[in-house]
Amino acid sequence: MKKILALALLISFAATTSVYAAKTLNAGTEQNVKKYRKYYLKTEKVKPTKNKYEYVNLAWWANFNDEYLNDYIIRAIENNKDLKMATLTIDEYYQNVVMQRASEFPMIAAGFMPAYGKFLNGQTSAMYGLPIIANYEIDLFGKNHNKTTAIKKLYEASILDEQAAYISIASAVGTVYVNIVKLDAMIDLQEDIVKLRKEIDEIMSVSNAEGIISTSDLVKANKAYIAGVADLVDLKKERTKLLNQLAVLIGDSPNNIEEYKRIDYKILAFSGNIPESVNSDIIMKRPDYLKAEKMLEKAGIDVRIARKEMLPQLSLGGGVFFNNKNIESLLSTKGMLWGLGGQIMQPLFKGGAIMSNLKSKKIAYEKSLKNYEKVNLTSMQEVNDSLVSANLDREKLVKQKSIQELEEKDFQITKAKYEEGVIAKLDLDQQEENLLMVNKMVYSTSFECLVDYINFYKAIAAQNV
Repeated sequence: MKKILALALLISFAATTSVYAAKTLNAGTEQNVKKYRKYYLKTEKVKPTKNKYEYVNLAWWANFNDEYLNDYIIRAIENNKDLKMATLTIDEYYQNVVMQRASEFPMIAAGFMPAYGKFLNGQTSAMYGLPIIANYEIDLFGKNHNKTTAIKKLYEASILDEQAAYISIASAVGTVYVNIVKLDAMIDLQEDIVKLRKEIDEIMSVSNAEGIISTSDLVKANKAYIAGVADLVDLKKERTKLLNQLAVLIGDSPNNIEEYKRIDYKILAFSGNIPESVNSDIIMKRPDYLKAEKMLEKAGIDVRIARKEMLPQLSLGGGVFFNNKNIESLLSTKGMLWGLGGQIMQPLFKGGAIMSNLKSKKIAYEKSLKNYEKVNLTSMQEVNDSLVSANLDREKLVKQKSIQELEEKDFQITKAKYEEGVIAKLDLDQQEENLLMVNKMVYSTSFECLVDYINFYKAIAAQNV
């Protein structure tokens, strides 16, 4: 009687424990064992993703012909903390795939149960037990395999997130670097402006003392000089902040910013080609677009899983129980119990939870669809915006360079007049300041064009066009 009760309890325990199994597998077959070994003998590390340098397309950055910029891009690829976290996220999602896929295989558990007890006849004795239990859910409708596929979509989306992160960080490094070089130019020109304004202020002070100009004109000159000094301080402050930002992007300490080299602002240029339009296929290769596709696919799979939650669940279970007073004879068949069992469970009532889950997954699918459409529109907008900015800023730069040439001619004429003694030094200084202001405008637009090119690079996801 005791053996019958123990056997019944063993079968009941084995049958009611749920595990997952792929619908294409049959427990115990040779094919199953091969697939099982093939999967679990793989390394725990994430599968290698695309080469990180391919993500950022270093050949495109070579169009700036700047070894310092290329070096900062490479340092960011190797040391940026956000990029390292993006790669770790891929590892995390990959392990989630491993955990979910593991539930498609049979579960086998074993234990050891030493015990010591006193019987009704007054005798005491030690006993040893060795239970071995196996459980297997027959994935007849493919629900568990669908769950694995859904988790895999998240893993694939994390790889696309990593690609987007590398492109974003490379763009950020390039933009910050270009703006630092731009500020080098602005500071040099502003220092010349401050020097001229100081000279003008000194001339005005002398002229005011001699009664040639009014005190009001002197005050204006003094205010212009002070404002110029304040602008110079702001420019230097902004450059320091950008250097600190560059340090973080390349994974370095901000204490080293004084060592950061950059190209002479007079020779920084872009030798690549920015087209007036691009093919729409470019958008379909953007990582955010591809990720939206993956998430839409996952949402569709989640709906199928929710439907299959309404179907019966089929499980098989079995176990072997070795029991003996002597541990050396524990594995003998004399005290062995074994049993096989199965169950079919059909959900009947869960308070509306199953239907609500299905409706929720359908809503999530609709949201994923709308997000997919939004990403498509946003991608087109970003590409178009970058092209418009690049083309119009280039056009603006051409016009400004024309103004610069005219201003340079005016300055040369004014300089000749001063050398001939026709005009005073004050007039020459004021004309030179006008030229410096125009030069600042031209340099500013030139660097805006370079930033536009980087924005275009980011919008097309570092692809060659």
